[in-house]
Amino acid sequence: MRPCTSTVPPAAPWTAAIQVAKAFGAGKVIAVVSTEAKGEVAHAAGADEVVMAEGFLDTVRKSAVDIVVDPVGGDRFTDSLRALREHGRLLVIGFTAGQIPEVKVNRLLLNNISVVGVGWGAYAMPRPGHVGKEWEAMLPHLRSGALRPVVGATHPLEDAATALTSLEGRAVTGKVLLVP
Repeated sequence: MRPCTSTVPPAAPWTAAIQVAKAFGAGKVIAVVSTEAKGEVAHAAGADEVVMAEGFLDTVRKSAVDIVVDPVGGDRFTDSLRALREHGRLLVIGFTAGQIPEVKVNRLLLNNISVVGVGWGAYAMPRPGHVGKEWEAMLPHLRSGALRPVVGATHPLEDAATALTSLEGRAVTGKVLLVP
């Protein structure tokens, strides 16, 4: 079995996606970022390669990636599909760009690729005990330090509006914490 190559576009969950991919055996993780600062955070989180979002397909190349984790959606979605190699999967986990993209299904058929919705709550809630089972699988990686949350800004609880504004403006590079 050949190592998996993944791309992870920028958004709040991207550092966790990088770390989980590496901890569970991805051969190469490419982080797609919008700023140099986010690139530095992606490298620190374990990305093997960092590319800028603008024109990322030219850097990553068509048909080069096994899995794309897409928390962004928007107008780069089609290029993410183009980056997938045969039998590749694009995992949809959100729409931080605000625009929900549409899939031209002929692209899926012609390239034998798939788009999968990954709604954690919708999946876990009807499966009693599933969250505990997943937690047990992650514990060795948490203990080893392979999975470690990247903390960005910390705000007092009364500044929650500022924290939300930074999330909305996609200006965060780690988890945003509110402290009581």
